[in-house]
Amino acid sequence: MDLPSLLIISDDRLTRAGLAAVLSDAANLDVAGDVDSHGDPAQWIELYDPTVLLWDLGWDAEARTDPTSALDRLSHATELNLPTVVLLPDDEHALSVWQLGVNGLLPRSANVETVSAAVQAASVDLRVLDAQMARAVTSAPSGDAIALTEPLTPREEEVLALVAEGMTNRAIGHALSISEHTAKFHVQALLGKLGAQSRTEAVVRATRLGLLSL
Repeated sequence: MDLPSLLIISDDRLTRAGLAAVLSDAANLDVAGDVDSHGDPAQWIELYDPTVLLWDLGWDAEARTDPTSALDRLSHATELNLPTVVLLPDDEHALSVWQLGVNGLLPRSANVETVSAAVQAASVDLRVLDAQMARAVTSAPSGDAIALTEPLTPREEEVLALVAEGMTNRAIGHALSISEHTAKFHVQALLGKLGAQSRTEAVVRATRLGLLSL
């Protein structure tokens, strides 16, 4: 049986190196490589041909004030339908990450045996949720409690439909004959009104509210 081929993603170079070193020693894993999160996920797959992703979302100071971009990058990568295990520094964004459909959610403090076991489980399409993260996910308000902070404008409804199609800000701007900057403004307004941390979460919440039919 082939070993799971693991690609490690982290914006912290030392974290990537450390994870690669300790997980390479695990006899049941093959570390294919490591990258930061700012590249093209499709190119990662072509270059490294992984079967599982291990994504470290160790927020830096800037990302802590605006985590949306980091969650969006993870959201885009999950569209590749590769099993993904995510490491978080705390449970603040556990629900947002879990709703992206990842296979595993662990604290960054998890030991190598736990991380290795989670990757193994993900490689056979099982889901692993650390107890601390599970409490955060299950104690969050249910979908029935979701409500808009204020109604969407007609333009925001148009943008929402295009976001649901997976369009980038540039593509949305082109489709609606507005600038990329204006498209980004409308997307951020959507996220705020829906109380979402990422485009994917916004689509999920909008669907639950009956604003989208997918």
